[in-house]
Amino acid sequence: MESRCENCIVRQFNSLRAMSKEELKTVSDSKTTKKIKKGESLFEEGDKLNGVYCVRNGVSKLSKLSPNGKDQIVKLASKGEVIGQRSIVAEECANLSAIAVSDMEVCFIPKESIANTLQKNPNFTLEVLRHMAHDLKEADDVIVNMSQKTVKQRIAEAFLYLKNNFGEDEDGYLALTLSREDISNVVGTATESAIRIISEFKKKGFIHTSGKKVGIKNERKLRELVEGF
Repeated sequence: MESRCENCIVRQFNSLRAMSKEELKTVSDSKTTKKIKKGESLFEEGDKLNGVYCVRNGVSKLSKLSPNGKDQIVKLASKGEVIGQRSIVAEECANLSAIAVSDMEVCFIPKESIANTLQKNPNFTLEVLRHMAHDLKEADDVIVNMSQKTVKQRIAEAFLYLKNNFGEDEDGYLALTLSREDISNVVGTATESAIRIISEFKKKGFIHTSGKKVGIKNERKLRELVEGF
């Protein structure tokens, strides 16, 4: 069902909240709502973006391809987040690929609607800058984690992040299911290493698994591992 930006609760989580009612009306009139299936791409690294995507439901992985052909997942974008802002502001091609890791519903907002508001509304410009600064801070944290934490610590931290940000299902498994390859791409290791460490965590009683699903059994032990105890 088509939703009007003026009435959309999702915009409270992103830079669109700084738009005036008139600006939101203009965006609403120009946007299109799309359903994206799990595994489908919103855009690829190097694409020229003609607008931004506002996530209404679902989760997308934002990743960069390394020279050796392995993906590094930089961020998981979920409900309320706007994807592609940096490319529009910088007038550059997409630096990352965006692929759905669950079924998604997104609103595509054409570049013109964003660019016009950036020029006329300083509050909106400031909000966009704040969100981009937050993404930079997260990227800084990823760099530090890669250089200073072991793969085991990074995998433990990834499971805690998934629980804290996406919750658990009724059976006690992480609500967002990532493949073993995706987990390895989040923490920056080989898939075989991730599989081996997940198996070790299971033997030690830190987690329980069912197929691709992972559930946290001993959160305290995972936290201790992350903190280096």
